[in-house]
This record gives sequence, structure tokens and C-alpha cells, in this order.
Amino acid sequence: MELSIDIDQTLGIVDPKLHGQFIEFLGECIDQGIWVGPDSKIPNIHGFRKTIVEKMQALHPAVIRWPGGCYADSYHWRDGIGPRKQRPITFNENFGTFTRDDHQFGTDEFMEFCELVGAEPWININLMSGTVQEMKDWMEYCNRESGTDLARLRAQNGHPAPYHVKYWGIGNEVWAGGGFMTPTAYAAKYREFATAMPSFKHDLFDKEQIYRIASGPDGNKPIERVNWTRDLLKELARYRQPSIQALDLHYYNWNLANDDTPTEFDKQSWDRVVKGAGEIEEVIVQQGELINQGLAKMPTPESSMDQRLSKLELIVGEWGVWHRDAFTAKPALKQQVTMRDAVATAITLNVFQRHCDLVKMATVAQSVNVLNALFLTEDEKTIMTPNYDVFVMYQRHQNGRVIQLPAMNSEKLDVMATIKQGQLTVTIINKDYAKSHQLILRLGALATMTRHEELSAASPNEYNSAAAPDRVRKRTKAPAPFAADVFALELPNASVSQFQFRMN
Repeated sequence: MELSIDIDQTLGIVDPKLHGQFIEFLGECIDQGIWVGPDSKIPNIHGFRKTIVEKMQALHPAVIRWPGGCYADSYHWRDGIGPRKQRPITFNENFGTFTRDDHQFGTDEFMEFCELVGAEPWININLMSGTVQEMKDWMEYCNRESGTDLARLRAQNGHPAPYHVKYWGIGNEVWAGGGFMTPTAYAAKYREFATAMPSFKHDLFDKEQIYRIASGPDGNKPIERVNWTRDLLKELARYRQPSIQALDLHYYNWNLANDDTPTEFDKQSWDRVVKGAGEIEEVIVQQGELINQGLAKMPTPESSMDQRLSKLELIVGEWGVWHRDAFTAKPALKQQVTMRDAVATAITLNVFQRHCDLVKMATVAQSVNVLNALFLTEDEKTIMTPNYDVFVMYQRHQNGRVIQLPAMNSEKLDVMATIKQGQLTVTIINKDYAKSHQLILRLGALATMTRHEELSAASPNEYNSAAAPDRVRKRTKAPAPFAADVFALELPNASVSQFQFRMN
């Protein structure tokens, strides 16, 4: 197989927010995962599991979504502030967790975690069981500089400076557990909550600081996802148009067949999951077209004082591989991560990056101990899954310009190339379960290979565990020791390989 790259043919820039993270009070994602408490024997930084903080810092996540997910619609933020010993104890029924919730990790802890790892916070409000006033108070607590009771309360709780939270989600999966709403019903609630959001401006001409995220469709429903986006935009077009910045699409790579488990599968099961990872591309393109069609039909307001909705960004707030066994797992939705999941994760990231003109932010579900995780914990041990290595490798694409690649006559390879400051990064996924492949890469100009990394395993079924935490780990390989314009690249089966070139 051959591939020619023209570094002058570029599409757009990879926003680091495409590699975002999602944490929720679900199973042991936060409690016993990220949060162990300051009195724990597990090494911690102010109660946060030390190894996760350090490894997250190495990832530099641009954004983290919290507190849900489904949990957001049962979460009352005041339960999670103030002295921890005085916080109420409630019960968490979120997606099979079925355990008490003592609210030791709340708003201030989440903000501190974001500060520690260098991420911007994305907060989902409680739309279903909360109120407009509760949302307003939460935003005031987070963002008002000083002078109000809520700003003073934040200072009393240890953070005099405002958090300046920009990203606010208005509802989560409102088409299902978030209320089983219709687009018409949701549009009415969205208008109410979005309009009530405080702006934190100092004067009339300050730039808008709040980024409102509406609940988008269930991307796994081919008919419903079309109707949802079309009908929601139609409703928002009626009469005066509310402020809205983004639509939050959710899409899972479901693996619900009975013929495999997260770690025991054959080539047929491998092919099913790997193929499923790329199917999100059709959904994203489709949603982009629906958004553009809806925006084109927005009426021009009668008054110049009113706004016309002319821009709406697409976000993928939940994505990843979801295996059947996770439904009965304890802790809730915990599943092991093999090379199959790592390859599927890399394919999905390639889709986001190829369509960086359409997708502006994405958060993987979820960072720790749940579904397509980067980290698994067992007591005091923290295991980095192969997905962690994928995210580390993909950092080199961030802020690079995506190169438009010609179609390849192969279903076995998935290639991503970006260029940044004269450095070309090429990531190649070999989707073949059993066979290695060679790719002849033609660059059209002399280049020097400066880096070669490879994520692979002796078997596609392998994974990392407490007993063998580094069984599947990316390895640095010796780069080609010469300058050339053509390179023959060897790609192991079931692998993610990355090459960097300095263009001469």
C-alpha cells in the first residue's frame, strides 16, 4: 500500500478540547477512583489519588465534564460544599451504582482537580430535578468575583477568587433518563434556563463569557437523531431565538453481542467493534448538515436589538466502547480495556480530528473505572490502560493542521496526519486483527524521521492489570537514520503507530 502526503493541503486545526475527559459519580469513577480522601492510606494530594493527578497532568486535558451524565439530573450542588463532615448523605441510584453518596467530592473539589491537572471545567446543571434558581446560585457561587453572599460563601470555603467556569451544559440526554422529553418540551425548558443564566459582564459591551451547551440527540438512533436535531432547531426558530452555543451529541460504540467479553473475543468480534468505531463519522457529518440546514431557516428578527442564531457548534459529550458485560459489572459499568478498545479509541479520535471543522469539543466516557477508561484502580494500585497511551500519543496532533489525505484502497489502515511548525506527525492504525502491513509513505520532499512510537501487544486480547500493569504499553522505536522523501513503514497487526518527521 502507498500513501502520498501533500503538507500544503490542510483542513483545519486540532483543538485540544477534542481530547477532553468526562468524570461522573458512577461506580468508582470518582469515589475510590479519583477521590480517596485526605485521610486515606493511598497516596493522595488533598484527597485526590496522587497517581491519577500526576498521570492526568501528563495528558494536559483541555476540558473535563462533570458531574454527569445521568447523575447531573439528581445532583444538588449545595450538598457538595462546605465542611465535608457536615455534608448530607444521600443515595446514588445512578446507572447501577446503588450506594450511598456522602458528597465528599463537590464543586470546590472538582475545581481544584481541574486546576491540578490544567483543565477547563464543564459543568452540567440539574435540569430535571433542579430549578432555575438553583442553577443561577451555582453559577454565582462559581463565577461572581465578590460582594455577594454566594461569592463570600465560596471564599469561606477556601477560594476567594472566582472559578470563571465558561462551559455549562443545560440538561443531559433529555430524550431518555433526563426527562424523556420531546424537542418541543426541551426547547421550552432550554429557553427558560438559558435565558436565566447570569452573564458576569461588567458592562453592556463586555464579551459573552458563558458557553451554553444544549442536549443534542442520541447518536445511536438513526431516525431519532435526525428528527431530534431538526425539530429542536425548528422550535428554537419560533419567535425570538435564545442564546445557544453548542449541541451535545452522545454516541457509544455498542458491543452488545453475546459471543465475547471485554477480554475474550475472536477476529469476528474484533472486526465488529473496530468497524463500529468509525461509524460515528457518518453521524457527525449528518448532524453538521442538519445544523447548517436549521441555521439557514432561522428567521431574521424584526428588531436589530434581537439576535439571529447563525452559529451552533457540535460537541460529542459522551463517546467510547461499551461492552455488554459492563451492564452487570460491580462496581457499576467497570470494564477492562484491551488493544481492541485502544484501536477503536484511536479510530474515533481520528474521526474527530478529520472533522475538526464540525466537532469542536469531545469528552470520552469515562476517564476512570467506567467504560472506555484511561485508568483502572484496585485499592492502592492505579493501572493505566492502553487507552491512556493512545491519548498520550495523540497529544502530538493537538494544535496541528490536519492534512487532507487521498482515499486509500484499504480497509485495514486508518491514517491521520497533522503539520505544526515544520513537524509532520503521522499516526497509522492497523485495524487488521492478525496481519501486519507495510505502508509506503511518500512525502514529496526530503524529511528526517525524528520519532517512532508503537502501541501493540503480543495478542489483541491483552490488557493491563494490577499484576501486569505494563503488559500493553507504547514503545519508542529507533527512527529511520536517514533523510528521504519516501519511507517504508512496518505496521504490526492490531496496533497504533506514530511517526514524526522534520520537513527539511
